[in-house]
Amino acid sequence: MTGIGYEVPDTPAWRALAAHHRVVRGLHMRALFAQDPGRFERFSRRVEELLFDFSKHRITGETLELLLALAREADVEGWRARLFSGERVNLTEGRAAFHMALRNLSGRPMHVDGEDVMPRVRAVLRRMRAFVEAVRAGDWRGHTGRAITDVVNIGIGGSDLGPRMACEALRPYGRGGPRVRFVANVDGADLADTLADLDPETTLFVVASKTFSTQETLTNARSARAWLVERLGTEAAVARHFVAVSTHRERVAAFGIDPDNMFEFWDWVGGRYSMWSAIGLPIALRIGWEGFEALLAGAHAVDEHFRTAPLADNVPVLMALLGVWYRNLFGAATHAVLPYAERLRRLPAYLQQLEMESNGKRVDRAGRVVGWHTCPVVWGEPGTNGQHAFFQLLHQGTELVPCDFILPVEGHEPELAHHQRILVANCLAQAEALMRGRTEAEARAELEAEGLSGEALERLLPHKVFPGNRPSSLIVVPRLTPRTLGMIVALYEHKVFVQSVLWGTNAFDQWGVELGKRLAGAILAEAEAGQVAAGHDSSTSALIRHCLLR
Repeated sequence: MTGIGYEVPDTPAWRALAAHHRVVRGLHMRALFAQDPGRFERFSRRVEELLFDFSKHRITGETLELLLALAREADVEGWRARLFSGERVNLTEGRAAFHMALRNLSGRPMHVDGEDVMPRVRAVLRRMRAFVEAVRAGDWRGHTGRAITDVVNIGIGGSDLGPRMACEALRPYGRGGPRVRFVANVDGADLADTLADLDPETTLFVVASKTFSTQETLTNARSARAWLVERLGTEAAVARHFVAVSTHRERVAAFGIDPDNMFEFWDWVGGRYSMWSAIGLPIALRIGWEGFEALLAGAHAVDEHFRTAPLADNVPVLMALLGVWYRNLFGAATHAVLPYAERLRRLPAYLQQLEMESNGKRVDRAGRVVGWHTCPVVWGEPGTNGQHAFFQLLHQGTELVPCDFILPVEGHEPELAHHQRILVANCLAQAEALMRGRTEAEARAELEAEGLSGEALERLLPHKVFPGNRPSSLIVVPRLTPRTLGMIVALYEHKVFVQSVLWGTNAFDQWGVELGKRLAGAILAEAEAGQVAAGHDSSTSALIRHCLLR
């Protein structure tokens, strides 16, 4: 059935929600706040020290009840139970999605195919801890006997985005550890720029690839290996300067890495859900083992909240329902993530993969083409810089863009506390401005107070009007710490899963990335052979000749 031009599933809960949307779509949040002085208390929830304020949304109490009815109709609670029981919820690959086991600090067994995976998880964590502590203490030394000062993580996608984001976010916790850099792009400039000022005698490479066959990662790793061997003069140096995070011992050994220096994870750990596994080794090297455990503990706290909290009080469920409300009933095509913390500048890029690779799907779990919108485009930049860039569109553009503001109240620089107050004030003001807007009467009064009148006032007046009624959520933590970062990321992970249940999609596969990989391999083979094969369209054939056969 159709809701304002956008198809939604034809079920009782969806029909009720679409009918309700037709009634409330014209309501303004100004009026909702004026009518309900307790709106903030009614539409905010807490997970320990984290506050989730969703009062600045175009919803009423009835909207929330209808959204919760939608969650019940889709059996969110049943799917949540399947997720946590280790069932193969990744249907197309026949796998569990059990990343919660990686941060399970409860001592509770967690089973996949009848096996309690926790002993294996704890064994890898013990090995990681011993390695991290040896590197940070200077006990793990390079080939020439010097301690490690720099770590280069070579990975891509989930083997890069999560660890890179976390290391940047948690920079204040990196004292005493090596510097950590990341190489992901197969563009040679990425590796060259990273290696330019490094000392091979004190550099450790972490090659992160589940299969140890990812083209971009292995290309960069082989070039890094050649750089090291050339400068240190011996292949024997590889064993002290390269470790692997992988599931494939044979390929790791063939590369020259001692399999004893391979940290494993499992096929029930999806790439974009893997920063909690050995893929997080660069994070632990940067912030130390205590910090890494705090990161896991924060995510585990949210796992327990998601697993046990009633739907009406369950923050990831509420985040998911609000996203569906705007995507499917209002037709919002994009969603902005706006961290008011400079060190979270990589969070939007991380969430792009998490959300868009998970729910950017056109078929349901049974392989049927869906008749409704799924994942919106996720994007964003930190405030306050974004205020001087794209916030104009958020306030006065023609697109409705729901926003998530993420706000640590305290900074890590006490000598610059006044900066933090300005930052917090701007975040709160932007959320309020998006909600309230500025009416024509208010704009007129302001212009008159500035001394304008007559034709000059009337000419400027339309440009000063803000419609408001632009929805936003606010996620507030006391400070950006390993624990609170873990909480924030886990909230989004579970939000993504709930939305996949509501849309009927599989959040844990990514077949859409395969076609481009296969075609790139074919084109590369043609370039190396010096001849364009038949079967390409005329544009691709001409471009191969122009770019690769010169």
